Amino acid sequence: MATIKDIAELSKVSAATVSRVLNHDQTITVQEETRQRIYQASKQLGYKTIQERRNKQQNETNKTSPAIGIVLCQSNEEELSDPYFLSIRHGIEEELMKQGISTTTMFRLYDTVDYQRVRELDGLIIVGRINEESLKTVSDHSKNMVYINHSPEEDLFDSVIIDFSKATELALRHLLKAGYKQIGYIGGVEREHLIKRTVIIEDQRLTTYERVMKEEGLFHSAYIFIGEYTVTQGYELMKKALEQEDVPEAFFIASDPMAIGALRALQEAKRSVPEDVAIVSFDDIEMAEFCSTPLTTVKVHTKEMGQTGVKLLLDRINGRKLALKVTVPTILVVRQSCGTSK
Repeated sequence: MATIKDIAELSKVSAATVSRVLNHDQTITVQEETRQRIYQASKQLGYKTIQERRNKQQNETNKTSPAIGIVLCQSNEEELSDPYFLSIRHGIEEELMKQGISTTTMFRLYDTVDYQRVRELDGLIIVGRINEESLKTVSDHSKNMVYINHSPEEDLFDSVIIDFSKATELALRHLLKAGYKQIGYIGGVEREHLIKRTVIIEDQRLTTYERVMKEEGLFHSAYIFIGEYTVTQGYELMKKALEQEDVPEAFFIASDPMAIGALRALQEAKRSVPEDVAIVSFDDIEMAEFCSTPLTTVKVHTKEMGQTGVKLLLDRINGRKLALKVTVPTILVVRQSCGTSK
């Protein structure tokens, strides 16, 4: 392999001059004839600068790496207001980087999707729920797909999900075991995303709450408060709950951001947590541990969901035919807000 020294000897200049010219050092002053002589010598000897070698390596990597698309079913506002989906996306991006894949294309279902571009991709990762109509539109343009947080047509497509029903029951059973009988519910609206519009669908956290409380003979419809999955709505819904004459002694709150808002409302009303009102939440975002009263919450491994989705898709691109459905387990992280240490 040719070296700087070889080029210096052939062009009859110093090695330092050769290095500075080939690396386009703008501060060096040399005659144009000398500069051309150095370029001619490097070409004759087949020399490549470090940057040229890096560019070649990057181009070869891009040619061999699969081109991956990420379809986000949430609007930008939804993703920013609830870290759940944002964390999944971060997991996807981290795993793609780890796998050496830099060629990715991001779509939002709300926007106009360039299906010609989709057809050029090797695979798609779809984050969130889309309905049958949108599913068919997307699947007609890509044969390799994995769904995260949704599992449509599981015989055909890979998916990564959590068991919302099992996770919710885990939280409720914890409150019931601690002796709480008046348990309220604060949650948001679950939506299925179509192209350009959304429809409201069943939220398994709410339906599981209703089922468990009815089984225990403790269900009260007046204890249910529904809004949007945001901090502000958690605050407003808890304020509404506190205006009632009969205030539940504990709440299952369907997301940590909502629980953080609810804590603020309780603090303003001078209600202590967990002495006056106990709380169990859902997600275990980073902030949950550092609230004024640390939140007991169901931990969802969102980042791992994203990472698993990438691995499934790459496996599918490499030839696997059998569709796989991965259910990522959840655990209850017990902190101060529920009034019990076990």
